[in-house]
Amino acid sequence: MKVAITGKGGVGKTTLSSTLARLYADEGRTVLAADVDPDANLGLALGLTQEEVDRIIPISKMRDLAKERTGASDDNRFYKLNPYVADIPEKFAKTINGVKLLVMGTVDVGGTGCVCPEHVMLKSILSALTYRKNDVVIMDMEAGLEHLGRGTAANMDEFIVVIEPGARSVQTYRNVKRLAQDLGVRRVRVVANKVRDSKDEDFVRGAIPAEDLLGIIHYNTEVIDADRNGESPYDYSPTVIDEIRRIKAVLDRED
Repeated sequence: MKVAITGKGGVGKTTLSSTLARLYADEGRTVLAADVDPDANLGLALGLTQEEVDRIIPISKMRDLAKERTGASDDNRFYKLNPYVADIPEKFAKTINGVKLLVMGTVDVGGTGCVCPEHVMLKSILSALTYRKNDVVIMDMEAGLEHLGRGTAANMDEFIVVIEPGARSVQTYRNVKRLAQDLGVRRVRVVANKVRDSKDEDFVRGAIPAEDLLGIIHYNTEVIDADRNGESPYDYSPTVIDEIRRIKAVLDRED
């Protein structure tokens, strides 16, 4: 199972990513959760403390490692575009509640579009994750798909766009679906989060084709309480766990 979860900031991508990861881990599956969002907070949602999160160095900031794997140096502009990275998840992932967390980070290229060694290494790692045949891989992405190349994206089993009941979120879903299709992704579907009432649910069902709607998570103050207290929603909200477990059941039937 290889799933990429994307959407606008603040819609609940990390709540879905972390809860799915822990549900699979509780079944005894090998789960690798990759935090590919520049605003990295998947570790907190999995159950790490802020102090533990602060001690994690994102892969994108490991410049010496990038130089070592790509063969780049200050006086050498030529380097490998397909460096060996298969061992990096085992070496640098941090295990929390049965989930292996790999914080990828992001590379600031200043709008130049340059391909630097760090960027090459990140894309190589993401590609390598899609070949972990027996593992569950969950990628907590930002709204765009810039991190994913054509081959990497096409190897994903599912793209899940998390939306709120609103026009801007729906537009994000449409943009992601268009971009994903260009990359050869087989399936793009939606989880609607923070659904408050029947009006919100009617809006979602009217805006999203039925075959693309994977499930609904209702607005829940327990998730807000968990965040305020620095707790994982998995340890705080049985209601959210039940709703996401139903989403997982759909994924499992199709795996």
